[in-house]
Amino acid sequence: MQPEDLVRHHTIYACVMGSRAFGLATEDSDTDRRGVFVAPTPLFWRFEKPPTHVDGPLPEQFSWELERFCELALRGNPNILECLHSPLVVQVDDTGRELLSLRGAFLSRRAHDTFTRYALSQRRKLDADVRTTGAPRWKHAMHLLRLLAAAGDLLRTGELRLDVGDQREYLLAVKRGEVSWPRVEARMTRLAAEAEEALRHTPLPAEPDHARVADFLYRVRRASAARPDADHDGVRGLLCGGGVGQD
Repeated sequence: MQPEDLVRHHTIYACVMGSRAFGLATEDSDTDRRGVFVAPTPLFWRFEKPPTHVDGPLPEQFSWELERFCELALRGNPNILECLHSPLVVQVDDTGRELLSLRGAFLSRRAHDTFTRYALSQRRKLDADVRTTGAPRWKHAMHLLRLLAAAGDLLRTGELRLDVGDQREYLLAVKRGEVSWPRVEARMTRLAAEAEEALRHTPLPAEPDHARVADFLYRVRRASAARPDADHDGVRGLLCGGGVGQD
């Protein structure tokens, strides 16, 4: 059995991300699939552990094993937090619904640092493009503006909303290169300053709720270990065949 089978048989949550989740899709937009799978507990009883993530099996599909997903979410990883808040859920079971019910447990003021740090890294890339080619990659500029706006909104309200709403047309104009780079730069600077100000009054806690998340993960692992081998959908083959390795 291949790692992709963990995605096929053990996914607890799957959604669509990217422009479609942000309300920025156009006719040529890809369908970015993201998901979370639970590797059966017996797979961890070997020296060779199951993968922390799997690319595929569908095009533009990427999935994380539950523990890795939770680790990244607790750190405030922007991509992971947004995945938890996608409005386009395509698959979810009872365990996945419990994961979604914990969305608030992952949110904290750490989001300011992680979102800002990611935004700065993307801004440097855009500045490098301008220096070398005279223009940024406009699609990346659009998504950076969206990210900065989402960060500010999260810090102000304590809730992470993905859809850009009435900013759609402006952001698509940026993507088409119809807004000058100096105006885009000025907007980025303003959004970053607004996020900094929002941090001073944010309702978010200083730290995420590690205890709630740890309890959830423990219960999922214990339930998996207690299931009969016949219910593990191929775990016996994975254990005997060595089909899963480190990523």
